[in-house]
Amino acid sequence: MVKSKVKVAIIGTGFVGSSIAFEMAIKGLVSEMVLIDVNKAKAFGEAMDINHGLSFVGQMSIYSGDYQDCKDCDCIIITAGAGRKPGETRLDLAKKNTSIIKDITKNVIKYYNQGVILVVSNPLDIITYMFRKWSSLPASKVFGSGTVLDSSRFRYLLSQKFNMDVRNVHGYIIGEHGDSQIPVWSAVNVAGMRLGEYCSIYNNPLCNTDKDEIAKEVKEAGATIIKNKGATYYAIAMTVNRIVEAIIKNQNSILTVSSVINGLYGINDVALSMPCIINSNGIDRVLEITLDDLELKELKTSAEKIKEVLKQVEDI
Repeated sequence: MVKSKVKVAIIGTGFVGSSIAFEMAIKGLVSEMVLIDVNKAKAFGEAMDINHGLSFVGQMSIYSGDYQDCKDCDCIIITAGAGRKPGETRLDLAKKNTSIIKDITKNVIKYYNQGVILVVSNPLDIITYMFRKWSSLPASKVFGSGTVLDSSRFRYLLSQKFNMDVRNVHGYIIGEHGDSQIPVWSAVNVAGMRLGEYCSIYNNPLCNTDKDEIAKEVKEAGATIIKNKGATYYAIAMTVNRIVEAIIKNQNSILTVSSVINGLYGINDVALSMPCIINSNGIDRVLEITLDDLELKELKTSAEKIKEVLKQVEDI
C-alpha cells in the first residue's frame, strides 16, 4: 500500500542534503518535506529556493524546521557532518562525525515516533552502526545508503565497457562504503546472462586487468570527483531518492544498503552493505547471496576493517 501523504525530514542542508531535497521536489516524491540544520538561515534559504519552483513540479509543503518536526516522518535522512580535510585521517573524520551524530541521534529520538532512519553521513558504516546503537531502534529501521551509489557506478562502468544501456547491466558492490568494498563479479548479470556467458557468446572478453581497473575506478570515484569539483552530491542525491522511493512506495526493491549484520556469513556486530529487500517497513530482509571463496574472504576482511574503526569511536 502506498501512502497518499508522505513526510520526510532531511537533517543537514549542505551540498548533499540540499541536492537530495531538490531532487525529491523535482520527482514529487513527498507531500511534506522539512529541512533541519544547525545553520537555520541556510535551511530556510534552501527551502525558499525550492519553493519558488514548485509551480513547475506540483504542490508540496517544503519548509525549514527543528527536531520536533521529525515527529510523524516516514523517513528521516541524516546528511549532517564534517567533510574530510587534507591531511586528515579516516579515523579523525570518524571521531569528529561520530560526536556530531551522537547529539543528532539524541535530538531525533526525542521526537521519533515512526518511520525509517536513512544515514548518508560519512564514514557511512560507522555512523550507521552508532546511530542504531544509540537509538536502540531495530536494525531494519536504521540503515545507511551504503554501496547503492558504488553499485550504480559499477553498473555504469560495465555498461560503458559493453556499450549497453546501463539498465540492462546488473551488479553489486558489497562490504564497506570505502576502501575495502568488494565487487561481486560472480553475480554480475548482462542482458540476462552471467558475465562469463555474455563475454563468451559475444566475444567481448573482460580480463582480470579490466576488472581491476573497473574496481579501482569505482573505489576512487568519489575522490576523483572531489578533486575536480570539490564535492560529490548529484549522484548521491539520486541514490537517496531511489532508496526513499522504495520505502514510501513499498516497492520491495533490492538495494545494497548498509545495516547492522548478525550471523550473515558468520559476520556479527558490524554495519556493512549487502543486497537487502527495502519496503515501507525498512529492511524486510538481508539477502545472503552466493559468493565465491575470494569474495567471501574479502567480505570478512572488510568487516574487520570497519570493526577496527568502531573500536576507536564506541566510547565517544
